[in-house]
Amino acid sequence: MKKIILSTAALALTAGIALADGHGKTIRMGTEGAYPPYNFLNDAGEVDGYEREMGDEMCKRAELTCEWVTNEWDSIIPNLTSGNYDTIIAGMSITDEREEVIDFTQNYIPPASSAYMAKSADADLTGGVIAAQTSTIQAGYVAESGATLLEFATYDDTVAAVMSGEADAVFADKDALVPTVEASGGELVFAGDDVPLGGGVGMGLRESDTELKEKFNAAITSMKEDGTINAAIVKWFGEDAKVFE
Repeated sequence: MKKIILSTAALALTAGIALADGHGKTIRMGTEGAYPPYNFLNDAGEVDGYEREMGDEMCKRAELTCEWVTNEWDSIIPNLTSGNYDTIIAGMSITDEREEVIDFTQNYIPPASSAYMAKSADADLTGGVIAAQTSTIQAGYVAESGATLLEFATYDDTVAAVMSGEADAVFADKDALVPTVEASGGELVFAGDDVPLGGGVGMGLRESDTELKEKFNAAITSMKEDGTINAAIVKWFGEDAKVFE
């Protein structure tokens, strides 16, 4: 199990700190910090992105004092269950397999598509080598697709594998791939058809933290109802991104 590699400054959210255990404490928000635009580290070394904005607002509405920590993706669930932080807010899709180990809030990103990105639109997606981030629903899909799965610890590593020719394509959340394709100057393109996977992205919590889950669910509901979440989705993922109806 890998240790937490970075702790950022606490958020100064002072409006109430009544928590699930009945005592005042700081809620630690665990993220990866390496999956833009969901979450990433900005030039100041602080967690940024869609999930930072949403997480800050969730904590404000839930009247919780929160701070952000980053953890490598491949140990992000074990470090939640062992108590190194209190939530996972890291682009994590809600799946039946994960719900056997942890609990989830309702989704704060609707179910969206995964996609392939390659140097050529004609890349071999069924018989070739496909890169995916380890322990993701995309890696599981590739493993069952007939292609050769090449797993990496980070999203950037999967992209590097395609650029170097080690992999024929990357399979990942399309929302993460879009800015990479746009920034490539035509060197990278989408290949094949989009693939709908997962039940949307939710916040992961320990199964015992039922009151904390209720607080965040109430915050997410209010953010859906007043349009805050949809506005942030468009801001971070673009006008064509799927929003809540």
